[in-house]
Amino acid sequence: MFRYRSQLVFVAGVIGLTLVGGMPAERSAGVRMQSSDSRAHRTLTGFDVYESMNSEEFAGKRVGLITNQTGIDSQGYRTLAVFGRNRSVKLVAIFSPEHGISGKLDAPIGDTSDPTTGIPIYSLYGVTRRPTDAMLAGIDVLIFDIQDAGVRFYTYITTMAYCMEAAAKRHIPFVVFDRPDPLGGEVIEGPMLDADRTSFTGYFPMPVRYGMTIGELAQMFNAENKISADLHVATMENWRRGETYDQTGLEWIPPSPNLRTLNAEFLYPGIEILQAGGVSVGRGTDTPFEIIGAPWIRSGDLAEELGRRKIPGVSVAPAQFTPRDGLYGGEPCQGVTLAITDRSRLGSMRVGLEIADALHRMYPGKFQLEKMIELLGSQSTIDRLKRGDSPAEIVSGWSADLARFRGMRDKYLLYH
Repeated sequence: MFRYRSQLVFVAGVIGLTLVGGMPAERSAGVRMQSSDSRAHRTLTGFDVYESMNSEEFAGKRVGLITNQTGIDSQGYRTLAVFGRNRSVKLVAIFSPEHGISGKLDAPIGDTSDPTTGIPIYSLYGVTRRPTDAMLAGIDVLIFDIQDAGVRFYTYITTMAYCMEAAAKRHIPFVVFDRPDPLGGEVIEGPMLDADRTSFTGYFPMPVRYGMTIGELAQMFNAENKISADLHVATMENWRRGETYDQTGLEWIPPSPNLRTLNAEFLYPGIEILQAGGVSVGRGTDTPFEIIGAPWIRSGDLAEELGRRKIPGVSVAPAQFTPRDGLYGGEPCQGVTLAITDRSRLGSMRVGLEIADALHRMYPGKFQLEKMIELLGSQSTIDRLKRGDSPAEIVSGWSADLARFRGMRDKYLLYH
């Protein structure tokens, strides 16, 4: 049985697993977040709590670990290295999500192996996006330790859900080491995903920004999608719902190549939806999601229009840039830079809709509004933009759906 000084949530069943003690292992570099909050530097992730207990609950088990560069403890030791060097545990397989085990790739990835141990590393963003029978052969327990981005279309949460489904079918216990929602656990934002648009970038009908930790999501997916996995969540200590990542004291490890800063994280939900419409969102620059543009935009005109709209929490300025790669790689672009002026007033989805509305009105032959459905996932929102409804009215129109989601979500929350 699990024994923790913090709560460990039992969703189904009890399994005999062992705590891995913290031991010297490869460190992972990150950015220490500073905060004036008196509780800063005190959040312990689920993996930290797990290590601190020094128990024996994974002893003798053959472990499959789903992780990447964000799976680290508070001392900077990687989960896979800690497990790999623990003699009481047999790490038999590693699974990597989109961007690979090191989080540096922006393309489909093949299987490989750990150069030190020879343990296979199975890519869940290549030929298959779900663990196969062959990959799971001989595994006694699957463990998930990846930092999420707090955004519906960020694929790590779908990878977790697919792995839960595979584990449930094969009666393999599934353990989630919980980590904070970097955007905080209170604000929910954006339209609900249309029920007929579930996909790898939209696993479950929920808003773009859902305000839940990865462990809370696992519980919700397991119950609401009737996965029926033997799910166990190792909870955090000293994290409150209102805290954003810079208030945890944890190091910021970019979860993917372009989410380099927390400012980019906060802008990402609303800015990323624009790329499908034909706009560079800063990939191939030094400030992804903090700059947008295209060869057909006139920067001064767009900056003036967006400034006139007085979008809460953000300021804009004209910009010219040439992406090194990605959309419009090597082509001079004009657009705007985005700076957060007041995070408490910022609604990233409102920012994205304001930009989309401006581009649709100013460049109707260039900006492809309909294609935003790929990530936005809400046809009614696209239709309202096409009709000319104001972004503020559209955002207000989400309130009833968000209230219903919040009521359902409350059943799965682990922290106050």
